Formats: sequence, C-alpha cells, structure tokens
Amino acid sequence: MALIKKGGGDHLVYELEGRGILVAIEKQRTSSIKKYWRKYKGKSEQPDDTVPGFPFIHDEEQDSLKIDFSEEQLYCIKLLKKFE
Repeated sequence: MALIKKGGGDHLVYELEGRGILVAIEKQRTSSIKKYWRKYKGKSEQPDDTVPGFPFIHDEEQDSLKIDFSEEQLYCIKLLKKFE
C-alpha cells in the first residue's frame, strides 16, 4: 500500500509506537514534541503530555493512505516516533 505524500505539506508524519498507527501533526505543533524530548529524553519518568493530530486511514479507491481530517484526536507524545 502506498503512502501518498504531496511535496512539503503542512503536516509531519509520526507513528504511534506499539499500535502501528500513522498520525499527521501540523508543523507548527511539532515544536512541543521537540521541547518534550529535549526535556525528558533518557529519563525514567516521562509525563503523558499530548499533542493534537489526525490519523491516517486506508483509501480503498486508490489503495493508499490518506489523512482523515474529519476528527482531530489527542496523541501521547512519549508514544510518537517520527516516520521516515
């Protein structure tokens, strides 16, 4: 299944570890993720801070993934890993 990425875009793709879910997060909101990891990386206790984002869903017509903008959800930052 293909992941369609249009050049540049306003969102970055993260994976929700342990669940295999891809999440699109707006670029301007990723600064809170960066601050979180600078502060808590390598520490045993990490708070459950969240960031809003949109899940990817399967588009059967094109057999690819697309961002579901119909409902914004909150995701725990400590479970997010940047998807390359």
